[in-house]
Amino acid sequence: MKHVLITGANGFLGQHLVNLLLQKKYSVIAVAKGSSRLPFEASDNFRYYDIDITNDFLLHSVLEKEKPHTIVHAAAMTQADECQVNQAECEAINVRATAQLLLSAEAYSRHFIYVSTDFVFDGERGDYNEEDAMNPVNWYGFTKMQAESIVETSELPFAIVRTCLVYGNTLTGTRNNIVNWVKDSLLAKKQIKVVTDQWRTPTYVEDLAKGILLVIEKQATGIYHISGKEKLTPYHMALQTAAFCRLDSSLIEKVDAASFSQPAKRPPKTGFDISKAIKELGYEPMTFKEGLVKMLGG
Repeated sequence: MKHVLITGANGFLGQHLVNLLLQKKYSVIAVAKGSSRLPFEASDNFRYYDIDITNDFLLHSVLEKEKPHTIVHAAAMTQADECQVNQAECEAINVRATAQLLLSAEAYSRHFIYVSTDFVFDGERGDYNEEDAMNPVNWYGFTKMQAESIVETSELPFAIVRTCLVYGNTLTGTRNNIVNWVKDSLLAKKQIKVVTDQWRTPTYVEDLAKGILLVIEKQATGIYHISGKEKLTPYHMALQTAAFCRLDSSLIEKVDAASFSQPAKRPPKTGFDISKAIKELGYEPMTFKEGLVKMLGG
């Protein structure tokens, strides 16, 4: 049985990934800051460690003890505005902690998977493939680009999984995503402003977890874009969510990004060409409507 260590295990992706790997009979070592929010008891197949990933000594000691075959590094500071305002903290978590984890991984593990983002691109063109040049427009994207560059220097076989605008069922203690926010706002009869000039390929969280599982199973290396296929704006997503839930779409106001005063600039058009993941991994994502059915029933 292969041991897989997951950082950021309490997070949105982390919780779904832990659940999927345990279903697939992997042994999972979950690492996150604070008490476990995962609904699993300690067992031969599951262990949880409360560790701040910037504490490289504690992280190293866990790797030394557990010697995981594969590491999925999903922990990160991901809120773009928060990263822009708190740049030193963001760099410590996203860059330096990745470098330290990688050093320990080289001593004890055989495969390193780094979870990255569409925000490494400037968004001038969209439909990015794995070979396209990175050019981030905010601090979050810059730190993720730096971390990718560090991972690419590793002596360990590695994969970089980039994803885009993840949505799906939130689990214990995780932030709301766009679908939940739209549904909850419209149920409360609140008017909301949603941008129509930012294009993405939204990713259902369970598809992302399955994509990472495929990378683990195939011991794949290199860069992979794992997202949905459809190019949508948040406004399109909001309208589809309202229609699916039979809620009042007139409460959704169409705006452009300039309507908001945000510390971090957003790339206007990202979205991925996922043909490499389809061809090499057998990855096949669901449509946005199928994702809504999975999330909200119907």
